[in-house]
Amino acid sequence: MSKLHILGVAGTFMGGVAALARELGHDVEGSDQAIYPPMSTQLERLGIALKQGYAPDNISPDCDEIVIGNALSRGNAAVEYVLDAGLKYTSGAEWLREHVLPGRETIAVAGTHGKTTTTTILTYLLHAAGREPGFLIGGVAEDFGVSARIGTGREFVVEADEYDTAFFDKRSKFVHYRPTVAILNNLEYDHADIFPDVAAIQRQFHHLVRTVPGRGRLIVNGEDERLAEVLAMGCWTPLETFGLGAGFDWSARLLNDDGSAFAVVHRGVEIGVVRWPLLGRHNVMNALAALAACDAVGVEIAAVIPALTAFRSVKRRLEVLGEIDGITVYDDFAHHPTAIATTLAGLRARVGNARIVVAMEPRSNSMRLGAHADALAPSLNAADAVIFLQRPELAWDAGRVVAAMRGDARTAGDVDALVVMLRGLAARGDHVVFMSNGGFDGAPRRFLEALRVSA
Repeated sequence: MSKLHILGVAGTFMGGVAALARELGHDVEGSDQAIYPPMSTQLERLGIALKQGYAPDNISPDCDEIVIGNALSRGNAAVEYVLDAGLKYTSGAEWLREHVLPGRETIAVAGTHGKTTTTTILTYLLHAAGREPGFLIGGVAEDFGVSARIGTGREFVVEADEYDTAFFDKRSKFVHYRPTVAILNNLEYDHADIFPDVAAIQRQFHHLVRTVPGRGRLIVNGEDERLAEVLAMGCWTPLETFGLGAGFDWSARLLNDDGSAFAVVHRGVEIGVVRWPLLGRHNVMNALAALAACDAVGVEIAAVIPALTAFRSVKRRLEVLGEIDGITVYDDFAHHPTAIATTLAGLRARVGNARIVVAMEPRSNSMRLGAHADALAPSLNAADAVIFLQRPELAWDAGRVVAAMRGDARTAGDVDALVVMLRGLAARGDHVVFMSNGGFDGAPRRFLEALRVSA
C-alpha cells in the first residue's frame, strides 16, 4: 500500500476519496484551507492527519502520490511544489476510477440539484435489499455515519458531479466513472466560474451519456427539457423516465402536499406507498430516481419501499439542529435558486402559517459571481424574513436582492452581526433556516448558543 497526500481533503468529494483510500489500507494524510464539520469530524475519526493550509511542508516527504482536488489552481503553493518537485499526482476522480471502480457495477447520480440526497436514498435502498453497496456521497449520510465506504457488494454508488476534475483536467468529474446505470436528475445553469452557458453543461452531460453501455440503463427526469436536448444529441442505452405527471415510466401520486407520503407508480401500476421524514416535491423526484435505479439492478422495489420510513437522509439537507425556546433551527446546503425554492416550499407545506426566517450566505462560485442574483429574490418567496451575509468580497450588491424581496429582508456585514440581528428577529414558533454550501463561520451553532443564553 502507498502513502497519499490529499490536497483539498476537507471537500465533500475529496474527503470521501480519503475515507475510501484509508479503508483500502493506504496511509492517508491531507491538507485544506478551510476544515470544518461534518467532513473534518469524519476524517479525524478515521485517523487521517489533517493540516491547515497549502504550505509545501505540509506534504510529508515520503508520500508516494498526491491527489489534487479541483479547488486548487496553478499558483497555489502546494501545486507549484508538486510540479517543481516532479511528484506523482492525480485527481480524485481518476484515483477513484483506477482504485475503486474496476470490477464494480457503478451507478452514477448526476444533476444540478439533488445529487447528494438521491445518492443517499439509492445507497440506503440497496443496503435495505441486502446488496451491501460501496458508495461515495457528497455529504455525511446519517444512516451510515460516513460519506464513503468500499462495500462488499457488486454495486458502487457515486455522486457524479459535473464540476471540473482538476486544474490539469477540465472535463467534468463524472466522465471518469463509466457507469452501468446513470441517473440524470435535472439540468440547469450553474458553476458560472467554469461554464459560459447551459449548452456547455449539456455537452458535458452528453459525454456522460456516451459512456453508459447498451446493457446499462439511463434514468432521466422526464420533466426536464434541457435533459431531453442532451438525449437528442444521441442515446445508445435503454432509457426510463420519472416525473410527477402522467406519461412517465416512474411517477408518484402525492398523498400529502408536503411530499411526506406518496404512492409509487411504475408504468401505470401502483407498487407501494412511501411514508418518510423528507419534505418537498423535489425529494419525491429524488426518491423516484433512486427506486428506478434500484429496479435497473434487479432489486424488488415493493420489498424495499417500506424501508424509507426510517430513512434519515444526509447532514445539512434541512437538518434540524435543535429547538430552543420554541424556535426550530435548521442547517441546509441549498446554494442554487431552484434548490432554495423547492426546499422552502417543502418546509412551508409542513409548517403552514408559521414564520420561516432564512439566514443566507451566498458562497458558491456562481452565487459570489452574481450568476443567480436575479433569481434569488423569487426563490425566497416562501420565507417571511431573510438576512443575507454580505461579505466585502461579494461581487454584487445584495441590497438589490433585498429590495426585490416581498417580505422582511436585510443584510449583515459579518456573522457576528448576522447572529445578533437574527436573535432580535426570531420569536417563539419560528423556523430559522441557515443556507450555505460552506461552513458559514459556524453561524447555525453560534445562533443556537445565543438562543440558549437568552432562553
